[in-house]
Amino acid sequence: MKIYTKTGDTGETSLVGGTRVSKSDAKIEAYGTVDELNSSLGVIASLDVHYSDFIKSIQHKLFNIGSVLAAEEDLSFELPDIALSDISLLEQEIDRLNKSLPKLKNFILPGGSVLSAHTHVSRCICRRAERRVVILGDAKYGTHIKYLNRLSDYLFILSREFLRIEGKEEVIWRKD
Repeated sequence: MKIYTKTGDTGETSLVGGTRVSKSDAKIEAYGTVDELNSSLGVIASLDVHYSDFIKSIQHKLFNIGSVLAAEEDLSFELPDIALSDISLLEQEIDRLNKSLPKLKNFILPGGSVLSAHTHVSRCICRRAERRVVILGDAKYGTHIKYLNRLSDYLFILSREFLRIEGKEEVIWRKD
């Protein structure tokens, strides 16, 4: 099977279901950003030995979100999706990790270690993905928006957790 089809050479692509749209379409931008986030999390999962299984489970959820975003309106089949319980799972993990972290008294800058910095990059991509889904303005993506919002919170806490595990200091923001 050839990987190239040449069907996108004119600046269009197909949604799941076959509808052709411009590659500049807001849906393409949204699921493309979710895909970028998924790739970024792949870097973290490959560098981390503590939370890689949980991160990989998040990657599967992001793929589900991407497939729903990439679909046309009235499919004749159902796509895998996420549930409110997936959001609850992120919240539980945030609360669990946060218990072992020092109380946050300052703004912190991304950095401190390669793994923590990569996690901050993923957090920023996650925030952008959330904005791209919000732009679609469709209530059916409400759970996806909540999931991405909570995921960015999780990634912030995880970046701090990586520094704790590595015995490294957080980079505190100074006004100067």
